[in-house]
Amino acid sequence: MMSETLIEIENLHFAYGERKIFNGINLKIPRGKVVAILGVGGSGKSTLLRLIGGQLRPAQGSVKVAGRKIHELDRDELFAMRRNMGLMFQAGGLFSDLSVYDNIAFPMRELTDLPEELVHDLVLMKLHAVGLRGTSALMPGELSGGMARRVALARAIALDPMLTMYDEPFAGLDPISLNVIALLIRRLNDALGVTSIVVTYDVTESLKVVDYIYLIHHGVVVAEGTADELTASADPVVAQFIHAQANGPIPFHIESPPYRQDLGIAG
Repeated sequence: MMSETLIEIENLHFAYGERKIFNGINLKIPRGKVVAILGVGGSGKSTLLRLIGGQLRPAQGSVKVAGRKIHELDRDELFAMRRNMGLMFQAGGLFSDLSVYDNIAFPMRELTDLPEELVHDLVLMKLHAVGLRGTSALMPGELSGGMARRVALARAIALDPMLTMYDEPFAGLDPISLNVIALLIRRLNDALGVTSIVVTYDVTESLKVVDYIYLIHHGVVVAEGTADELTASADPVVAQFIHAQANGPIPFHIESPPYRQDLGIAG
């Protein structure tokens, strides 16, 4: 029987050199849901996606995808697992020298033996799903920021993955484009029956479309629940982040030596 949990992260520890990112983080991602990973800049949200994708290995703990520990897979097993994952990179990450059509076709050509006639139909299908079938002949440089994100979204779902990960999909977008991307993530998740992880610091849009939320701070999950539960939370960290309060337990300044010490001023 297939487990209802697609991703399970247990007691995860990870650091970049001396800088600790995760200090025993635990979370579960259920199948078929849209789950948001929220946190301030530098909290490790994108790092978590790299750990799920096997680009990084935990120092301690485990990352399981579909019941298998990602960091224990050999090269062939890891590549096979990644074929079932789609990733929408920060800022889109489109190949600038390839047309919109060829950007979408790229994973199909690289990872499958599909005939070009079928690739053609699938590319147009994916572009149609994001409302951009008419841009197939354009180059990425000819697209607006919002259109480029929608093309990147289409590429992320090109192979109908079981898991789609979105790394800061709303950053730098105008309000209309931002709302379009958010609704597309929700609609495509439901239409394809996949699981989606949205990594973002954008509270407003993510709360509209996700089923469940994890808030990461200081290397652990400090809160989890539905949008309504986190919005109503009295926890100072949660309240400050969700309601964008300037003052609270989340500091503006990154931890550093005293300012006078850095300036070399005695006393």
